[in-house]
Order: sequence, then C-alpha cells, then structure tokens
Amino acid sequence: MDQVTTGAAAIATTDFSIITLFMRADLIVKSVIIILIVSSIYSWALIFEKHKIFKKINLTSNNFEKKFWDSKSAQEIYKKTTEKDEDPMTRVFRVGMDSLNEHKNRSAKESNEIVKRMMDVAIDKEIEGYEKNLTILATIGSVAPFVGLFGTVWGIMNSFQSIAISRNTSLAIVAPGIAEALFATALGLLAAIPAVVAYNRYSNSSRLYTQKLENFSRSFLTII
Repeated sequence: MDQVTTGAAAIATTDFSIITLFMRADLIVKSVIIILIVSSIYSWALIFEKHKIFKKINLTSNNFEKKFWDSKSAQEIYKKTTEKDEDPMTRVFRVGMDSLNEHKNRSAKESNEIVKRMMDVAIDKEIEGYEKNLTILATIGSVAPFVGLFGTVWGIMNSFQSIAISRNTSLAIVAPGIAEALFATALGLLAAIPAVVAYNRYSNSSRLYTQKLENFSRSFLTII
C-alpha cells in the first residue's frame, strides 16, 4: 500500500507538459515529434492555400461565365480578356479562340477537332495548377499515423528498458516513457486527420471545377 501511495505521489509531482515530454524524449522520439509537427504545419499551410485557390477560381469563373453568356458574340468577350487573366476558364476560352482564329480557314469539322484538342490540353494544364501539392495532403494523412505509431513503439521500448535497468516496476518509472510514446501517437493523429479531411474535400472541389471547365468547353464547341 505504501509503495502504491509513493508511486502515485511521484507521478503527481512529475511534469507532463508538452515541452517537458519533448525534452525528456530520446533522439529518435524527438525526431518523430519534429517530423510530425513540421508535417502538421505544412499540411495546414496547404489547406489554407487550397481554400483560397478554389474560392478564388470559382468566383472568377462564375463571373466570366455570366459575362460570356451575356455577350453578343465570342469575339466580343475575347477582346475583353487578356493573356494575363488568372482565371482558368478564361484561359481555356482564350486558347479555344486563339486556335479558332488560327484555323478559321479550315473546314468546320476539322477546325472544331483542333479547337477541342487544344482546349482539352489547356484544361489538363489548369488541372495541374489547382491540384498541385494536393497529393501531399494524402501522403501526410496516410503516413503520419504510422510515423506516430513508430514513435509510440520506440517510447514503450525505452520504458521497458528503464524498468530492466532500474529493476523497478513502479508507475513513477514507467509513466514518463509511456506519456512520451502516447504523445507521438497524438501528434500523428493531429497531423493526419485534418490532412485526410482536407484532401477529400479539395479532391471533390477539384472534380467539380474540372467538370465545370469541361461543360464550358463543350458548350463553347457547340456554339462555334
């Protein structure tokens, strides 16, 4: 009973703050913790970046579509756009118009095929732009829990080594190592969960926006 009371008192006086857990960990566990913290920060940076990108391109494309359907002709809206436009739909439209103007002396069927091919290439290029680094979120989401688990296993091994060296099975000996191990697991989940949620969300946003570009391309080809 006295040993239990002594062990409980020792645990109560032990500092389990995040900084202390990090400083008390060995080199391997510290490396795992640093990797997971950096991954989490980078993941959140990508999440905010993708949020801004998809919010912006959806807004600019909606505005362009409205102007396009309200204009009297494709040439009219073409003259109002420039090569510096950052909206993906506007750029796809300009590629189509440039190709149409370049091959206007060809037959309608041949011209349409060339324009379609050029617009498809332009859409693929735009997809690469707004999907850039999206797979990093998927990688962090899938790998981070295993990195955290590795830190957990290593921390538990250190706890068992501490027991073997001290020949003392009291909680005061085991608890700090277990706490370090669980801290690595928690960081792994903290990095993975937002990354997985964001990847699923922005993958869906990318799919919907790509569909919007393809629908516009088909409508444009039908008109010309």
